[in-house]
Amino acid sequence: MRKSLLAVGVMLAPSVVLANTDYKIDLTQPEHHKGEVSITFPASEEKFLDIKMPAWRTGYYRILNLANGVRDFEVRSNGEELRWEKVDKSTWRIYLPEQSGEVTVDYEIYANQLGRRSRHIDDTHAYLDASAVFMYADAWRNEPISVSLDVPENWKSYSGMERQGDHQFTAQNWDVFVDSPIETGINTHYAFTQDERNYEVVFWGEGNYDAEKTVSDLKKLVGTGDSIWSDYPFERYVFMIHATTGAGGATEHKNSTVIQRPRYSFASRDDYLSFMSTASHEFVHTWNVKAYRPSGLVPYDYQKENYTDLFWIAEGSTSYFQNHLLLHAGIMEPSEYFERVATSIDRHKAKPGRDVMSVAEASFEAWIDQYGDRAHNDSVNIYSEGALVSWMLDSELLETTEGEVSYRDVHNELYQRFDADHEGFTAADVLTILKELTGRSWQNWWQSNVETPADIPFETMLERVGLELVYEKDDEPEVWAGWNANDTSGGMELTRVSKGSPAWEAGFTPGDVIVAFDGHKVVDGRFSDAFKEYEAGESITVTFFRRDQLHEKTLSVKAKPATDAKIEPVDEPTAEQQARFLQWLQIPHPNA
Repeated sequence: MRKSLLAVGVMLAPSVVLANTDYKIDLTQPEHHKGEVSITFPASEEKFLDIKMPAWRTGYYRILNLANGVRDFEVRSNGEELRWEKVDKSTWRIYLPEQSGEVTVDYEIYANQLGRRSRHIDDTHAYLDASAVFMYADAWRNEPISVSLDVPENWKSYSGMERQGDHQFTAQNWDVFVDSPIETGINTHYAFTQDERNYEVVFWGEGNYDAEKTVSDLKKLVGTGDSIWSDYPFERYVFMIHATTGAGGATEHKNSTVIQRPRYSFASRDDYLSFMSTASHEFVHTWNVKAYRPSGLVPYDYQKENYTDLFWIAEGSTSYFQNHLLLHAGIMEPSEYFERVATSIDRHKAKPGRDVMSVAEASFEAWIDQYGDRAHNDSVNIYSEGALVSWMLDSELLETTEGEVSYRDVHNELYQRFDADHEGFTAADVLTILKELTGRSWQNWWQSNVETPADIPFETMLERVGLELVYEKDDEPEVWAGWNANDTSGGMELTRVSKGSPAWEAGFTPGDVIVAFDGHKVVDGRFSDAFKEYEAGESITVTFFRRDQLHEKTLSVKAKPATDAKIEPVDEPTAEQQARFLQWLQIPHPNA
């Protein structure tokens, strides 16, 4: 069981200081995004040693080919240079002499991938995800490691790893090291204790954030983990916050997270809640993905894709729970939560891909999923669609068991039964847990909503908890073409055309440049204004360029589908609705 595994980890921790593999990086000349890496591996009796740079990093399911940052590769043992060759894009094979001692590998790493949260070095800081900076050898993957940094005088270094000095850290093995990024540089540091666990918050970069408020609210957030799980999988956790330019996103790690936002996108209420939602998302990941995760990701294989049909649980369920924790902590108001759910409903209904792809298929295809027009029309997203399917499952669980079992219970069972360091879970395991918790089979539900595109009954789900979905009526509804476009110097270039829309039926496609309608030139956004003057059912003659040739089509416009959904609490919820609302969100109904 999980607690006994954690106990073993605690017993092993003191041995970390006796590291088998020693990593060093020189960051004293960071202006050109370069660092000098040196790794000393233990002696080996084998004929050769393969050392590897990961091809991807956790939390970003794309092959990144991270070995492309390596130059000036050299190897020595006992003072002598060793012969080596590169046997594939990410593997260096070192040929060992009969009396080989420790093997020291040196190379330069180029680090200018801030937005990918993999590696970035400049004159103010370095963010180092080990998967993008440091090589490893399978022979020593399970052995202790140490890492030390040589940095400019005024820099300070932080990581979720065990600290052994100002700029030195240790980890039990490579898998802890690779999941414990390092933030070093000119930064601002805060520390606090919550429920006998230690937390740190590190800010890099200037921005319009309120550091004191942020730290105060993070302290509230981290106290909500027991609203879902029976205990915490860590004793220390680090929030790394980048206020920067040209980058945004976040990545979860075993004992920390990095969150990036444009430097002036913290101050408004909407921006701040967006930041806190991201922080909550990554915090949920400390359990869901880092403590337990699908079997296809256990153990991580850093050289190739790790396939699973359950990414929708790993990412989508995390997205579902993130704002629940903010509600529970009192950081987000119920009305603000309803607004975000309504927006997700609008986006779902406007996405033709919801009728094409299931969340199971989207999970398996996550490594090669597409963006833009194709993604919109023929795909769903493991985050957004996964969150909605998670909500649907939660609603069905609460309804079936009269509030006795929620989706939170499913995740706590996953946490108790599966340890990501040893064993992952499958769809069959989730179905077993569902049956054990409820006394009934969920196989048909799973087939209909996970393995098949889900038909999500939003109105029913909301009615169960005393809420209703409302669309404001427009006395003069706008007409609709179903395209998205950017203004250009020569007209209006289509960037997306929704399947089944008037523009789709007329044969328009992304890349078409519209230059005239009904004989009138398209300039300065005039098309958008003029479009409002038409009524549903009317036809427009559209002149456009495709492949630099002039064409003409007839567009028959329709009334714009209902959007701008609102979720409102009913004035007089029944006792059952009030109870179900409380069981769902763990806060009272607004009109209780």
